[in-house]
Amino acid sequence: MLKKLIAGAAMLSLMSVSAEACTVMVVTKGASEDGSVIVSHSNDGRGAEMNLVFVPAKDHPKGSMRPVYPTAVALDTMPEYNAYDQPNLVAPERSDEYDYPGKPHTKPIGYIPEVEHTYAYMDADYGVANEHGLMFGECTDMSAHLPEVPYKEGGGIFYASELSRVALERCKTAREAIALMGSLIDEYGLWGTAETLAVADKNEAWVFEMQMVPEGHKGGLWIAEKIPDGDFFIEANQLRIHAIREGDPNQMFNPKLPQMLKDLGWAEYGEDGNLDWMRSLQSKEFHHPYYSLRRVWRAMSLVAPSKNLPPRVESWDSKTYPLSITPDKKLNVEDIARIHRDYYQGTEFDKSKSPLAGMYGSPYHYEIEMGERSILSSKTSYSHISQASDALPSPVVWMSMDTPYENPFVPFAVSKMPEAYHALRDTYDPTKMFWASNQVMALNQGYFNIMSPIVKEAVEQSEENSMQVVNASAGLSKEQFAEVLRANSLKIFDDWKKLSVRLLQAFKSDVGIQYQRQPRPDTPTEY
Repeated sequence: MLKKLIAGAAMLSLMSVSAEACTVMVVTKGASEDGSVIVSHSNDGRGAEMNLVFVPAKDHPKGSMRPVYPTAVALDTMPEYNAYDQPNLVAPERSDEYDYPGKPHTKPIGYIPEVEHTYAYMDADYGVANEHGLMFGECTDMSAHLPEVPYKEGGGIFYASELSRVALERCKTAREAIALMGSLIDEYGLWGTAETLAVADKNEAWVFEMQMVPEGHKGGLWIAEKIPDGDFFIEANQLRIHAIREGDPNQMFNPKLPQMLKDLGWAEYGEDGNLDWMRSLQSKEFHHPYYSLRRVWRAMSLVAPSKNLPPRVESWDSKTYPLSITPDKKLNVEDIARIHRDYYQGTEFDKSKSPLAGMYGSPYHYEIEMGERSILSSKTSYSHISQASDALPSPVVWMSMDTPYENPFVPFAVSKMPEAYHALRDTYDPTKMFWASNQVMALNQGYFNIMSPIVKEAVEQSEENSMQVVNASAGLSKEQFAEVLRANSLKIFDDWKKLSVRLLQAFKSDVGIQYQRQPRPDTPTEY
């Protein structure tokens, strides 16, 4: 009976909410505490994938073709291609972890020539990181010209998810990845939505932004800009690159881009006289003037409070917040994890004090958010923080299932995942971390004031222990390192099963005591 009640509460918390948002952040090598490059991504779609999948390195026959798959994460499910929310991909030839017996295989929408050898990488709704330290983060952007372009046979075949995967299969550096993805866009075209990919390797990081073109035009629009070393970057559903600077080594784009924008009648210029990418695409906010820019302000203010950035700006295309910012102190994985858990606490925008806030001081909103939103969101299906440096035996992907306030970032090497971390959401299974994380999430979000101090302490302790494991294992071989991190992840799974029981005990005692202590109208208020 208890399992049924917990599963029911968890399923209630998983009711579909429209996927309208993600937040991506980057810490460059010179801005990080230990010299790592760090990329993070929150996948804010409640019906989306929640598994981290290992795709092994492979050799392919010369002259073979690589399938390009559709995805429900772009716009909606595509039943005619067996493309659904979860699992987001059924393709056993790509990975054993994409084999779901009884579920129909996803059908390709196109093919490109395969290379003879592809690298191992970690995958989710979007590509995450490969064995050489190439890393990705993603967010969907608003574009007033073409907010959505559904896939149409004969049209563009690439969406950001498959672009990132092809790059992880074939590239070692961010520059290589950008050049490859740009060439794929130029040749094969785009569908879906305007997108941003943060693209980084062990030494440098770039912002790669793309936009579809109207039917009858070839390829797509894309531009990339390097994030200066020593800086922190955030993007939140709104394009961030402004001036298109021809001949600048810190930018990459199709040389035809300026003329393409002019031919489309979209060209807009900035005060400096340069063609302005963001203004040309009319990349405005979702729903509200601060749906995106409030998150940019908040993250930059947390890492660089000395800059005294204002929380309000004049317009959607304001340059008040720079593309990137130098933090006041060097940042680490724990700092980025804390930003992913931020709901403007301690400011006038505190989501727990909003009219849309839940009971018990909850900062989570379950209505479709038509106003400003925080980095923390009830819609998050997973978040990851990828970390790469020469000091580690393997790039590390810190993965948090569900909302990160209730669930720790668990470190994994680029290697096979434990079975406990591979689940489906349509069947309750107590042997899976996904369901343990759901139980903790459902209880904490339902009774936030009571549960959150316990959860916060458990999350912080878990991540502190994991960081110690990562640092202590830095001298191991790649295979030994991966095994140590797998063992650590199973310990965390056991800890989270115990935490859900502890929260139920807190519910019984704390809620009951608070209820009993409420004075009756006809009795004295003294105890």
